[in-house]
Formats: sequence, C-alpha cells, structure tokens
Amino acid sequence: MKIAVIGTGYVGLVSGTCFAAWGNEVVCVDKNTQKINGLELGVVPIYEPGLDELVERNVAAGRLSFTCNLANAVKGAAVVFIAVGTPPRAGHGDADLSFVYMAARELAPLIDDNAVVVVKSTVPVGTGDVVQKIIGSVRKAGTFSVASNPEFLREGVAIRDFMEPDRVVIGVEDEHARKVVTELYNAPLEVQMTPIVVTQRRTSELIKYAANAFLATKITFINELADLCEQVGSNVSELALGMGLDKRIGTSFLNAGPGYGGSCFPKDTMALLRTAQDYGVAVRIVQETVTANEARKRRMALKVMDALGGEVDGLTIAVLGLTFKPDTDDMRDAPSVPLIETLQRFGARIRAYDPVGIENAQQILSDVELIEDPYECARGADAVVVITEWGDIRSLDLSRLKTIVRQPVLVDLRNAYEPGAAEKAGFRVSAIGRSTSARHDARSSELLPHPADVVTSSRGARVHCDVMGGSVDNG
Repeated sequence: MKIAVIGTGYVGLVSGTCFAAWGNEVVCVDKNTQKINGLELGVVPIYEPGLDELVERNVAAGRLSFTCNLANAVKGAAVVFIAVGTPPRAGHGDADLSFVYMAARELAPLIDDNAVVVVKSTVPVGTGDVVQKIIGSVRKAGTFSVASNPEFLREGVAIRDFMEPDRVVIGVEDEHARKVVTELYNAPLEVQMTPIVVTQRRTSELIKYAANAFLATKITFINELADLCEQVGSNVSELALGMGLDKRIGTSFLNAGPGYGGSCFPKDTMALLRTAQDYGVAVRIVQETVTANEARKRRMALKVMDALGGEVDGLTIAVLGLTFKPDTDDMRDAPSVPLIETLQRFGARIRAYDPVGIENAQQILSDVELIEDPYECARGADAVVVITEWGDIRSLDLSRLKTIVRQPVLVDLRNAYEPGAAEKAGFRVSAIGRSTSARHDARSSELLPHPADVVTSSRGARVHCDVMGGSVDNG
C-alpha cells in the first residue's frame, strides 16, 4: 500500500519509517528543504536510538523516500497521514492547529478519490471534523475519508512502541476508512495479538489526551508521596514497588523525580484543560497536576540549596543530564531548565553535561558551561546534581568522582544510584523520597531488618524485585 506522510518531525519520521519497514511504499513530505535534503543523504534530524539505521535500510530497499513535492507524495496514496506539529499557542496553552489545517487545505485538491486522510498529530477533540470540512470544501462528499490514529510513542523507545504497541487506536466515521486503516495494522500486528480499538473519531482524539493526562497525574502523585517519604523516614522506591505490584496500578510511571517534561505531557495536559474549559467542564485533578508539576521543577533548586546549607551564591554546581529523559536529545520542558535558572538567580555558577543534548541545550540555556565529559563537568564542583538518568551517568565511578569535587555533595534527583553506594564513596547524599542518614532513625532499621528487595509469594517462591529508582518511563 502506498502511504504519504506529511511532516518529518518526530512522529512523522518514526511512523513513516516503521510503516515502510512493514513493507509499505512510504513517501515522507516536508516543506523544509534542508531537512529533506539531509534525509536523502542519510542525515536523520532527530535523535532516536535505531532510527538512522532503520531509515537507511528502508531507503536502500526502495520502500522509503523523501520529497518537498506534496503533489507527487500524495499521488496514488491510499492513506495520507498528517503528522505535523501542534505546539502550544503562546499565552493560550491550547494546541496550535494551523499546520494541521494548512496541510488539509493543500492536500485537498491533490489526493486520489477514496483516499483516507488520517490525522496522526495530537489534536483536540473535533479537529477531524474541521479537517473534514476543509477537504469537503474542495472535494465531493463520499470521495474521501478523514480518520484519527493517535500515536503513543515514547522518546527513546519509539521504534519498539510503534512495532510492538500496547494497542492501536483508530477513530473513523465510515466503513471505508475503518477497512483501509485497520488493514495497515492487522497483518503486522496479528501475531502479537495487539488490540485494535476502533471508535468514533472524537473519542480517538480524546483518548490520546486522556492517556497522557493520566500518566502525568501518576508521576505527580508519586512525586508528592516522595516528599512525604522524606519527612516520615520512608523510602519512595520501596513504596512504589509495594503499590506497583498491584496489577490495578502497575509499576510504570511510579519513579519519583524532579517532575515530568518533554514534548507531550506538558503540552497535552494544557490542551486538555483548554478543551475542558471550552466545554464548561472542570477537570480539577489535571489542573492540580499541572500546577504541582511546575512548582516541583523549581522546588528542586531549593533541594540543592538545602544540601549545601541553604546558600549557593558563588558556588559551582555540576548538573549531570539535561534532556527531559534518557535516550533523547529533547530539551522541551526539561526539568533541568527551571532548576538551572533558579540556581543561577541565587548566584550559582552552572556547569552541565549531557551525552547528546548539549546542542539543543545551547539554544535554551545561557551562562552555562557545557562540558562533554561528566568527570570534567564535576571537577571542582561544590555539588553534583543528577537530573537525567543516562546509562553513562548511572555507571559513573563514584569513588573517582569524589576525588575531583570541591565538596562531596551529591543531589540525586533520579535515585540513579544504589542506596548507600554514594555514601560509601564519601558523598553526602540528598535523594528523592528518602530521608537523610541523620533523620533515618534506629527504629526503621529495627522494624525493617533488610531492604524490601524480596517478595514472598503465597506459594513460598522468592521473587527478586529491584527497588532502585530511575527509569525511562518518567515522562
């Protein structure tokens, strides 16, 4: 089947490449000539593990191509995906749909009869209705269909999420669209027995926002419980394990940290709030989630200050990790940004390291010394702050790190290290959801003689359960 994908951003490029890997003929189209020229030369404009190799393989096989010519891209295509950006509108919070509507207007006179236009961009409820009207103003009713097919891709594991999804959601208003779009997924996912949810277009649009809002709420919930753990002398990682083993709750997105960020959760929660306001509906839990998350990001700077005795003026802080999560170069709404900016306002000098995010960080941060080696970043620092749990950060030699810092203060905002490991290396540690050594009184060790790393089942089987913090499932 020939597929055209409008937009070669994160969603469009990953989706188009994966559809090609499933054996379809895919043409990705974009107005950015520099990006298209780069893709034709094998230069992938985003960082996503495995994507460059997958693009190269499918281009070589003749299944994947790139162009700036929309007419050529959609000619003969049975399905045309709209996968353009929907960034928040400045000062409003709702999604900017101008690129979606522009794509609809431009493709309307070019598509073949019976083509299905599928909105894959994350859009508010009712967007598909507007796209239908735009195309319908040019084409006769019944000669085209408009469907919704939201993406559920996590940066860093996007290819796996596409190829092995938890579910596929398709929103349609006619039988032709249902048949064509489900055909794209049926064969490749049949062996995996992946659920395909076919629903109304508006419901499909809302599912995406609802899912992200729920996950954002789950992250915020465990972050607030982490604060309580610190006060009562508890351990949030063990608490999360005890909660997460309940199948009704699950362990994903229960890793306490400095707050969620990235391209999806902040944008989608705000867009959902605006949609609810437009319809006169109160979604108070989502509102509180947004408020609490924003406050938390900046409060992490106070945690760093507390670890240094309340004062950072003139001190050097080494920040390890800048992107909002590992395995991506995405700096959008990264918790590192408000933390750094707040520390700078209190007079701290910032040095920072990230394996792949430095180039994007340069566009956002100012007066920050960006260093390409974690040990050099920490050299002479008064505190080391871990804010993104990259693998190479989690595997640092803590004993070596201790020898090169000015003050042995480690603020672990991702619980990246085993409890006790940093203390053993000589650091004073401030972690998330764990009381400090001084506050963790003797009663706790008497009541809990061994860390909760083993669960005994009703049949007596002993099952090891890792209670360390740190995960890529933290938004």
